[in-house]
Amino acid sequence: MQGKRVLELQCVFLVFVNVLCLSPAAGPTVKPSVSLLPPSSLQISGDSAALLCLLSSYSPQGAQVSWTLDGSEITEGVQTSAESEQGGRYSRSSALTLSKARWEKGELYVCKVTHEGAPQEASFQKSQSQC
Repeated sequence: MQGKRVLELQCVFLVFVNVLCLSPAAGPTVKPSVSLLPPSSLQISGDSAALLCLLSSYSPQGAQVSWTLDGSEITEGVQTSAESEQGGRYSRSSALTLSKARWEKGELYVCKVTHEGAPQEASFQKSQSQC
């Protein structure tokens, strides 16, 4: 009789574990809100310039960020934060820091975000008067 009880408990435990492990994540998929902030005029007058890409209010976690400069992917000078969670929604930021010379040469800066397989972009087109 005790062997049967142990077997029943093992079966209940296995079913419970399988349900926990195999159930899809709860909640809807929410795409990130993406904003791109260009460098300030004060920063541009210095030795470097940084653009900031902000991702907010998305779910589930896992948004990836990359940058392009005039159509070419750029990794040097990129710093991307870890994702932070608040109330089941996630956010992160990514900064692209360029030397003054590199900033002056570039024209089109794009922050590319991929979340749940869906791409999004935020871009900044520099006018010649900003050099």
